[in-house]
Amino acid sequence: MIRSATDPQKLLARAREVLETESRAITGLIARLDQSFIRACEMILACQGHLIVTGMGKSGHIGHKLAATLASTGTPAFFVHSAEASHGDALASV
Repeated sequence: MIRSATDPQKLLARAREVLETESRAITGLIARLDQSFIRACEMILACQGHLIVTGMGKSGHIGHKLAATLASTGTPAFFVHSAEASHGDALASV
């Protein structure tokens, strides 16, 4: 599919609109941080083995990225697809 030429000013306006929307969404998360965030961080930091990230569909795609990010920043982690984990082999590979 060939896209027609776009007005550069409309493109910039749309990009700014998207960034402003995302900025408001991120700022809105500040008030939602509570003890559950601290507990999650403490559990991850206390993990002595590999952290298993699981998901299916879109959450699976996000899980892949999260596991890769954790692994690249020093937290041993890998992704297991939820359907595969339900077969009982998830802990056998750790």
